[in-house]
Amino acid sequence: MKAEDDAKLIFGTIFSLRRMARQLGGKDDQFLSYRTGEYKLHYFETPTQLKLVMLTDTRVGNMRTVLYQIWATLYVEYVVKSPLAPTEHPRGVGVANELFEGGLESFIASIFNTQQQ
Repeated sequence: MKAEDDAKLIFGTIFSLRRMARQLGGKDDQFLSYRTGEYKLHYFETPTQLKLVMLTDTRVGNMRTVLYQIWATLYVEYVVKSPLAPTEHPRGVGVANELFEGGLESFIASIFNTQQQ
């Protein structure tokens, strides 16, 4: 239950922060990330309103480009273009696609291994 509760809390926080950013900055302002003492949350929303969220260490810089690359290369290639992939993903369940998951793990590992060197 903890992971499900965390997901709901994160969704509520993102929803509130996006709304606040738009009210204060106008309709074109975008919410990109927020940081606590423990983690940094990075957010990217696609034109079709698919939301990608990544939690990192607080010292990690802006991951918007990385989230875009995950969507444009991995998600589109392995999920959108796959005739066997479901078109709907229940909220909180995520994408159950082995090719996407494997590609994502490799991509994230390469990003963070490159940054640490």
